[in-house]
Amino acid sequence: MPSFDAVLAAYRDLPQRVQSLMLSTVDGGGQPQASYAPYVIDDRHQIYIFTSGLSAHTDNLHATGLASVLLIEDESAAPQVFARQRISYDCRATLLPRGNPSWEAIADRFEQRFGEIISMLRSLEDFQIFCLSPQGGRFVMGFGAAYAVDPQHLGQLIGPPQTGPDNAAQQ
Repeated sequence: MPSFDAVLAAYRDLPQRVQSLMLSTVDGGGQPQASYAPYVIDDRHQIYIFTSGLSAHTDNLHATGLASVLLIEDESAAPQVFARQRISYDCRATLLPRGNPSWEAIADRFEQRFGEIISMLRSLEDFQIFCLSPQGGRFVMGFGAAYAVDPQHLGQLIGPPQTGPDNAAQQ
């Protein structure tokens, strides 16, 4: 079992190693929908997604203000596909108003991370930026090593690992 410091380092590193997240939302009628979105994340663990107003998940975020996200290690980088490193967060979603300084700063971060495609997306009026604010979460390092994310300090984990027969399969 790796040291807690090694686990914490892996938790903090994973959002930098992956560029997109799995996004789970529900529509106004409670129907779940899965999607994905490229993202940027800030030092306070606020996650930003740049979405089209034509997508179902954008409508769902407007309707409920809730999302669950999954950041997961690439299959090709994982030593075992059944035990991929992953972070799940339960989030509140808020729309950043287009044209204000925060929107522009986040759009600039998207452009730095993803390149010229963002210039084109910025020009499309239907594209919106949502801030996904984690309210809690879970980091799975691998088999038998799942840690709660401290909801008061999102950069920290609560240890020791949570154990149980289905621990590695959760999330």
